[in-house]
Amino acid sequence: MRNRAAKRLTAIGAYAFEEVDKKVEELKARGVRPIDFGVGDPTTPTPAFIRRAAAEALETRRSSGYPSYVGSLEFRQAVAAWAQRRFGVALDPASEISSTIGSKEAVFNFHEGVVDPGDIVLCPSPGYPPYSRGTLFAEGRPYQLPLSSGSGFRVDFASIPEEVAKRAKVLWLNYPNSPSGVVVDEAFYREALAFARPRGIIVASDEAYSEIYFGAPPVSCLNVAKEGVLVFQSLSKRSAMTGYRIGWVMGDPELVAIFRKTKTNIDSGTPTFLQDAAVAALGEEEHVEGFRREYRAKRDLLCAALVKAGLPDCTPASTLYVWQRVPKGMSSVQFATFLLDEKLAIVTTPGSWIAEPTADGKNPGEGYVRFALVPSLEDTRLAAERLAALRL
Repeated sequence: MRNRAAKRLTAIGAYAFEEVDKKVEELKARGVRPIDFGVGDPTTPTPAFIRRAAAEALETRRSSGYPSYVGSLEFRQAVAAWAQRRFGVALDPASEISSTIGSKEAVFNFHEGVVDPGDIVLCPSPGYPPYSRGTLFAEGRPYQLPLSSGSGFRVDFASIPEEVAKRAKVLWLNYPNSPSGVVVDEAFYREALAFARPRGIIVASDEAYSEIYFGAPPVSCLNVAKEGVLVFQSLSKRSAMTGYRIGWVMGDPELVAIFRKTKTNIDSGTPTFLQDAAVAALGEEEHVEGFRREYRAKRDLLCAALVKAGLPDCTPASTLYVWQRVPKGMSSVQFATFLLDEKLAIVTTPGSWIAEPTADGKNPGEGYVRFALVPSLEDTRLAAERLAALRL
């Protein structure tokens, strides 16, 4: 008997970050200790007060049973209070917030609730793979919107063909942007809504990097409007809680209701003791400021070294990524492979691996590699020394 995978699974390639992990393991198998800038998984420990809150809640909740599908009231109230403090946005915990198991499952599964077969979903390229993969699993059609230096890595709404726009169901936005680090203002979100609303397009705003910034605090799409908008958030980067798998959606109550109904049929909720830890994390900002200082220090070391090596200055305004132009005459994969040489042992993600070809057949990620600023400051300094010695 031959077990056959579904066509929707065989039609897609390997997950980009799984391929990066394989490269890391290959180096380790050769006895080389890599400096891993590949996957955006912080190595800094989750702050002690959050770990203590989780440990205490594990005991307090020892007989709590299944968690709420949509998040405990305490968690949703903490999210509402944080959104009010951070963005000045008022949210009803009862109807405008739902917990998620991190943001990946939320991004991926949201399509199951809003996309019908054949619907178009507008996805930024480069961008988070679940935008497109979730669309495909919901039997929709991803349409890739190129993010390039020419447009300042912002979506160019005027360039979207009207025959595509009128069939679109969802528009994905991601600012602060991964991987470019670009930050947008309220005027950009107003432009996005002016494009989306007349066509009945849902604006799905992935704001997972809103708290990793190096200038003025970025705004949320919810600062402009709530109707027709669903924001996706996470504590993975803000509070170094990737392993806790805790996030939330917030926004239009109709969209939250759709998301909740979808989610209730897929999973059994985020463990309540982890929500308690998240409540502690949301109530404290000092550790987030500390992370921003650390990422800034690593960003400055790495970008200065890359410039010294002869590459363009690609210093980002936000996020924990550096979206670096590769040397002339080299492809993304070639430069990433060059950096894997044992004398350098630096792991990056080729830009072409996290971007999909657009309508013109071009891959907007080609010509770049992504550095995730997750190694320790000491390892970042060591990588910077190795890079600064190059002449590219």
